Amino acid sequence: MSWIQKLYETYENCQSMIGKVGEENEVPLLPICHTIQNAQINIVINLSGEFVRAAVVPRSEAKTIIPATEESAGRSGKKPACYPLCDKLQYIAGDFLEFGGEVTVGFTDDPHEPHNAYVKQLSDWCDSSYKHPKVLAILDYVKKGTVVADLVKEGILHLRPSTRLLMNQWSENDNILEIFKLLPGGVDNKGKKKPWQADAFVRWSVEVPGDPQSSIWTDPTIWESWVNYYGSVKSVKGLCYVTGEQRFMASQHPKKIRYSDDGAKIISSNDWSGFTFRGRFTDTKKHNTYQTCGVGFEVTQKSHSALRWLISRQGYRSGDQAIVAWATSGMSIPNPLDDPLSILGEKNLKNDDCGSIFTAQNLAIKLKKKIAGYKSDLGDASGVVVMGLDSATPGRIAITFYRELTGSEFLSRLEKWHDTCAWIHDYGYNPETKGHIRFVGAPAPKDIAEAAYGSKVDNKLKKTTVERLLPCIIDGQQIPRDIVDSAIRRASNRAGMEEWEWNKTLSIACAIFRKLNEKEGYDMALDENRKTRDYLYGRLLALADSLEQWALNEAKEDRQTNAARLMQRFADHPYSTWKIIELSLAPYKARLKAKSQKRQVLIDKVHAMFEHPDDYISDKKLSGEFLLGYHCQRESLRPKEVETTNESEPEMVTKIDE
Repeated sequence: MSWIQKLYETYENCQSMIGKVGEENEVPLLPICHTIQNAQINIVINLSGEFVRAAVVPRSEAKTIIPATEESAGRSGKKPACYPLCDKLQYIAGDFLEFGGEVTVGFTDDPHEPHNAYVKQLSDWCDSSYKHPKVLAILDYVKKGTVVADLVKEGILHLRPSTRLLMNQWSENDNILEIFKLLPGGVDNKGKKKPWQADAFVRWSVEVPGDPQSSIWTDPTIWESWVNYYGSVKSVKGLCYVTGEQRFMASQHPKKIRYSDDGAKIISSNDWSGFTFRGRFTDTKKHNTYQTCGVGFEVTQKSHSALRWLISRQGYRSGDQAIVAWATSGMSIPNPLDDPLSILGEKNLKNDDCGSIFTAQNLAIKLKKKIAGYKSDLGDASGVVVMGLDSATPGRIAITFYRELTGSEFLSRLEKWHDTCAWIHDYGYNPETKGHIRFVGAPAPKDIAEAAYGSKVDNKLKKTTVERLLPCIIDGQQIPRDIVDSAIRRASNRAGMEEWEWNKTLSIACAIFRKLNEKEGYDMALDENRKTRDYLYGRLLALADSLEQWALNEAKEDRQTNAARLMQRFADHPYSTWKIIELSLAPYKARLKAKSQKRQVLIDKVHAMFEHPDDYISDKKLSGEFLLGYHCQRESLRPKEVETTNESEPEMVTKIDE
């Protein structure tokens, strides 16, 4: 139960954020007993319950916080329970059937049932000591049974001229009515009816002279009124295993945790058939909270609301997989699945000069400072939780990863990940300048998955890979060797990829190979003293590649070099392939004449660094270290903006360098 306790603490610590709507796709931290829905129509009435006006709600403003019961918050099936205040027309409109509205299939025997249930629930609220004058005004208006008629008069809903019934499809291509832009109607390819204007969700505004707060979905006094009323009708008390206190128990637990249409739940307690736990429990009165692990109603509402808010605000989501890290104090923390550019944020990058190695180093320094800033804000004692969720079926969610750490532990491990798995990458993107950004740091796990298995990697494999990499970041575990080997194989197969994709795969393969061989202490800069066979062969390949590319650039030929084409073969049979590549360099050396002398000297120098002739003439397959040698040698040939200004020999040798 630790996870739910931590979420409950988080909700209590973030009370100031309740109801605040952030970015467009962000779910606000909801008051308890509330949920969020997209509304299509807003009806404005006065305090006397008289219709004033109505309007179609644009998509960008559709999010609406509404009161909900446990049943309506998790409603589904043929007879969905109604929401207490805002809902679809079949619930709130007494004249819905008169205009040809069709109720949900479970209500066909008694089509008036949804509206009657809505009115009764609203009346019970208004008859309680927690009634609210604006809610009373809505009840008075709804009882008149003129909702659809008023919306038709206002030009929000539209009738078929011949029958005076609600139109279920707009046939014209031009001049599409507003409501049909939101709820298009018609029938889909499977013969199932699409949502149409009669399915519109309605919210309310109650205008009171002198009261600027007319929108009921942003009125905290109405939230409070509903919470107090709904809490007063709960009757079953029991031991809440989260607080250790006697509380009103939850009979159902919220859904919509990962996204708005998510019907899966983490906790489900409706198993009174199928006998999952027969033999262990004897209560036949469906009071499972007495015999199982009971959770208080308020606790589960707050915990699930906090989790929903955290995932939408700072979580990583891929299909049904969601991973989120948060500080229970409510302080901001970096996402462990982000790369340095995402942690720093776009605003910090817009002023940087893209493409410079110095900028890449500056970004690494900025990242260290940013993490140090988090350390200062969080302190040592603040708790951090990392949680992963996934589901095997549409109705259930499993917690696939869970760790509790102190703030200092979490940040130290994140900093170590970005230190030990760092490499120089070129695939950062600045949306303002529409240019690429070079950065130093660890690649994001989703990018590692794509480097290992391709950009079109199966979603299931991608999720599994991210899940396997998470303990490497949070627990400091060794990175899985098979992922590293796969990335190395793909990086060696240069001919099979676009240039940008290969460069991205190459730098990521270097990063994770360096991480796997952390004890070797590989440097990101060229190590001119390293004499290992694989590293030297990588350097030779980079020098041959650069010399030939330079000659091709001079001749304005646009084709791959021999080194690029034979890279996979070179990785598998370095000595025999190197002889082919080296012999093919002769015409390019002749074309460049003395200009290639520096490259030729470097090739000779690297040849001389093989300490044992057997190493050089061996055709044994190369390890991923040759990619490090290749990348470092290529980086050392990259033009230095300051140092190479007065050089007589240009260093521009590859397409990337141009």
